[in-house]
Amino acid sequence: MTLFDVYPLQPLKIVRGSGSWVWDDRGDRYLDLYGGHAVISIGHAHPHWRKSIAQQLDSLPFYSNFVHLPGQNELAEKLGEVSGLTDYRLFLVNSGAEANENALKLASFHNQKKKVLAFRKSYHGRTSLALAATDDWKILAPVNETPNVVFLPLNDENALEKAFQTNEFSAVIVEAVQGLGGIHEANLSFLKKIRELCDAHDTVFVADCVQAGYGRTGRFFALDHAGVRADIYATAKGMGNGFPIGGVLISPKFEAKHGMLGSTFGGNPLACAAALAVLEVIENEGLVQNAARVGDYLLHELKQFSDLENVRGRGLMIGFDVPESQPNLRKDLLLKHHVFTGVSGAKTIRLLPSLALSQTEADIFLEKMQLALAGKTAGKQFAFA
Repeated sequence: MTLFDVYPLQPLKIVRGSGSWVWDDRGDRYLDLYGGHAVISIGHAHPHWRKSIAQQLDSLPFYSNFVHLPGQNELAEKLGEVSGLTDYRLFLVNSGAEANENALKLASFHNQKKKVLAFRKSYHGRTSLALAATDDWKILAPVNETPNVVFLPLNDENALEKAFQTNEFSAVIVEAVQGLGGIHEANLSFLKKIRELCDAHDTVFVADCVQAGYGRTGRFFALDHAGVRADIYATAKGMGNGFPIGGVLISPKFEAKHGMLGSTFGGNPLACAAALAVLEVIENEGLVQNAARVGDYLLHELKQFSDLENVRGRGLMIGFDVPESQPNLRKDLLLKHHVFTGVSGAKTIRLLPSLALSQTEADIFLEKMQLALAGKTAGKQFAFA
C-alpha cells in the first residue's frame, strides 16, 4: 500500500523540532515561520508539554466519554480562565472542522433554522457542513453542495443588513482574520454589526477561531479585538500544539441535552493533557503578549521591504503578496535560506510561527528575507544562525 497522493510535498524529510526550529534527516536546521498550519503555538517539543503527555501516557492514555474524565474538567476550567469566557461551556472534539461542524449543528438545534451565512474567501474545514460553508469550489464535492449556505463579501455591511431582512439564518460563521483566504481581516465595525444583527434576528454568532485563536493575533481570540462576544467559538490548531484536539466554546444561552452532540475520541485523556499544558505555557510565559509584541515588530519591518506588497495581519498571523518579479520567493526561502513559510493562492505568503518566536529569531528571518529578495544564497552564518 502507498499513500493517497493529495499533498504537494516539499523535497524535505523533517525529523526533529525544538522551539521555532526544525531539522531534516541530513541534520540541516530550518526556521519555522509556518508552525504546521498555525498548529505549533508554544514551540516544537516544549518540555512542559512533553512531560504532561508522558505522565498521562503512564496513567491512562484513553477512555471514552462514558465516564467522568478529570482532565476534561481541568481543561475547561483553565480555558475559561485564560480566555475570559468563564461562563461558557466546552464540548471537545478532534479538529477544527469538527468544531465548526458541531457549532453549526448546535445553532440549528437552538433556533430550529436551516440557513447559514458565510463569507467569500472563507475556510471552515473539510467535513460536510463546514466544507459547504467554505468558499472554495475546488474542494467542494457534489455531495457537499447545499442551498442552505449563503455567501456574502466580507466587510460589506449593506449586503449584510439586506441579507438579514429574510430573517431565515440559523447562524453566521466568520473568521475575524481569514487564514487560508489570505490573512484578510473583518473590520471591527463589521464584526459589531454581525453581533447586532444576530441579536435582533435570533441568529447564532459563530466565531471560527480555529486558526485565529489561542493568542495568535495578540489577543486570545481574534474576535476580542472587536470588543464583542460570539455565541459559539470554534477552536483547534494551536489548542494542542500538534496533538489533535478541537473545542466548541458555548455560551450559557444554549441548553444541553444528552445525545445531541458526541465524539468517540473528543476529550480523550492524552489530548486534554496536551491542551492543558499548552494553556499553562501560554499563561506562564506570556505568549499572547509576546505574539502581539513580536508580531507588531515583524509587521513594521516587513513594510520596509519595497519588494513586498500589501503587508498585513495581526500578531503572529501575517500575510504579504509577492510581486511578479519574485515568483520563486517562497521556494528560495525554503531551499536556499532554510525558512518555512505558508502560502495562500498564487502570490500570498503567510507567516504563522510559534507564539514564542523571539525578536532575535524574527531578525534572523528578516535578514534571510533580505537575501532572498536580492537573489543571494545564504552562507552558513545565516542558515544556521
